[in-house]
Amino acid sequence: MRTCALLCFLLALPWAAKPVHGEAPAATEDGFVSIFDGKTLDGWDGNPAFWSVQDGAITGITTPDNPTKGNTFLIWRGGETKDFELRLEYKIIGGNSGIQYRSFEVNPDKQKWVVGGYQGDFEAGKTYSGILYGEKFRGILANRGQKTELVRDDGKFQVKVIGSVGKSDEIQSKINDEDWNQYTITAKDFHFVHKINGVVTAECIDNDKQQRRDSGLLALQLHAGPPMKVQFRNIRIKHLGDDAHSEPNTSQSDKASAAKKKIAFLAGRPSHGYGAHEHYAGSMLLAQSIKSAMPGYEVEVFREGWPADGVEALADADSVVVYCDGGRRHLLNDHLKEFGQLMDQGVGLVCIHYAVETVKGEPGDKFLDWMGGYFEPHWSVNPHWVARFENFPDHPITRGVKPFAINDEWYYHMRFRDSMQGVTPILSDVPPEDTLRRPDGPHSGNPAVRKAVAQRQPQHVAWAATREDGGRGFGFTGGHFHWNWGDENFRKVVLNAIVWTAHGEVPEGGVRTSELTQEELEANQDEPKPDSAKKGAKKK
Repeated sequence: MRTCALLCFLLALPWAAKPVHGEAPAATEDGFVSIFDGKTLDGWDGNPAFWSVQDGAITGITTPDNPTKGNTFLIWRGGETKDFELRLEYKIIGGNSGIQYRSFEVNPDKQKWVVGGYQGDFEAGKTYSGILYGEKFRGILANRGQKTELVRDDGKFQVKVIGSVGKSDEIQSKINDEDWNQYTITAKDFHFVHKINGVVTAECIDNDKQQRRDSGLLALQLHAGPPMKVQFRNIRIKHLGDDAHSEPNTSQSDKASAAKKKIAFLAGRPSHGYGAHEHYAGSMLLAQSIKSAMPGYEVEVFREGWPADGVEALADADSVVVYCDGGRRHLLNDHLKEFGQLMDQGVGLVCIHYAVETVKGEPGDKFLDWMGGYFEPHWSVNPHWVARFENFPDHPITRGVKPFAINDEWYYHMRFRDSMQGVTPILSDVPPEDTLRRPDGPHSGNPAVRKAVAQRQPQHVAWAATREDGGRGFGFTGGHFHWNWGDENFRKVVLNAIVWTAHGEVPEGGVRTSELTQEELEANQDEPKPDSAKKGAKKK
């Protein structure tokens, strides 16, 4: 179903459904392109147990014998929605449905075809057709008949009703029961307007800078619950704004690469001396790589700990990268509550090297929630060893990553969520027994880790995690030796993870960057280069 996406853009279809309430057929609409060919699900991706094409319409059906356990979606794989006008016709019998736009896949590696984001609702009932709903994304954002503004005051999300677009009952009277209706959605900047049969049903201005979305997926919903049947036809889209004249067959990855995202880096204080735990220099290398490789991405690096302006300085970040000393000195320990406000809004989190360690108790519990695992003293260990990574999971973070081996202080035996719920190992290897040559201690060994190594259990030194709210986290235990950032694969894993945690689309070949020069590796370090320092050969 993912094939032939190009055709979905280019076909000028000879068929056209009967216009609804005076709407012109697609063939006469300037600037609109069809994204459904009326015959197949080419360019669309969903569970074939529920989705098919019947009578020239995309059709989703649940029955008593074939229910869906949760809301499931048919995702358009032909590109992303940004500024656009969408027109389609729908018919629904029983249940409720919706049209997702500027949306995101919640956890595609664990549960396929589950989407969250802005949704134009409709139903077989009399209340919700035409509203703006945030699926896994803040709830109802505008009821029918309302004009709303979404704001965040003192860290709290609010929906403010600022006007009316009509009476709900009167709008309902214009909707055809169990028959075809025309649904129109316009998204321009952060202003959204829904119409059914030419009547405005809801309007919203999203000024919630922490969580609003400027681009994302288009998808059609089949709702869990009683048996239902929903159909869609004559689906066409017109791109607005600066990209209105761009080629319609631009790949999804290219569009996503150009999406606007902001990455904030929290670089901890100086730590281990020249060439090790280079929090600021490492953050600068990663930030500059993201900025050059991902057009439209904005980066900001905060030096020596928590920002002077507090969590407000991070309010518009899509992901936060933390590279600092850990344990009791971790820069987040004293800011769990306020940083948690960002996490509650689905902001991504990446922790590098010592930053994956905190203390057991509330900080550890938060790290389990935010990124799926952490270094727990007296459970995890921190030896130096050469890890060899030869096999990778099918995950966006591993795109373009080739097998590599590298010497670092690879922490392992992390404390993960129970049953690894929502956690995907990214880099794993079996450590040699000599990594436990030190006596037992808070970082050096314990009976549990000795047993695991003796049994040759693979240890996960980098992992990805998803949260119930759709947020994403990534832990990476390497990064002790600054020179290792010169290794392309070592660097690419982390760059891919930063994009992924920001809900960006990782390019097919991963985040591509040029080879780092010795001068670039030596830049921005906390201490001057000592005479005894080596040339910083990249470890392979």
